[in-house]
Amino acid sequence: MTTGIVKFFNRTKNFGFITPDNGEKDVFVHGTNVIGESIADGDTVTFDVGEGRKGLEAKDVTKTGSAAVAAE
Repeated sequence: MTTGIVKFFNRTKNFGFITPDNGEKDVFVHGTNVIGESIADGDTVTFDVGEGRKGLEAKDVTKTGSAAVAAE
């Protein structure tokens, strides 16, 4: 399981990118791979990386913290 920060997530188009904490390049995330609560820019998440239709993709994405909580 990898942790990271949501760099960008477009709820209208239902996709975005996560910046992994391990320094690897940003990973694509589709909304169908988000478990539970929706994600937003700045949220802390855990996820697995797997093969998607066009390359690496975040799978089983779970929100662990939000930008608003982290700023307090």
